[in-house]
Amino acid sequence: MARIPRGRVATYGQVARLANLPGQARLVGYALAALGQGSRIPWHRVVNARGGISLRSDDGPAGILQRLRLEREKVVFDAEGRIRLERYRWHPRLPAAGIRFANGGRES
Repeated sequence: MARIPRGRVATYGQVARLANLPGQARLVGYALAALGQGSRIPWHRVVNARGGISLRSDDGPAGILQRLRLEREKVVFDAEGRIRLERYRWHPRLPAAGIRFANGGRES
């Protein structure tokens, strides 16, 4: 997650696949929820597969903070509160051998 550049986002499923944990998007969410307040991990750059902010019922201002941080990085939300993934999704450079995903590399 630390490699996601400013102005770009990755989905929970994308991060899970890059960590060689395909199908474990929820695990990424749990890991992000466990980050301490002083963490330097750019947690705000991880969104759901629809380009939205995923909130737990007890998140309160975290969703607002996530949106504000992304907007400061010039990420634009549409009227439904979603990010156009085709424009803002991060596409990391993979090693020459590549990474193979069980679902053929499609978003989950």
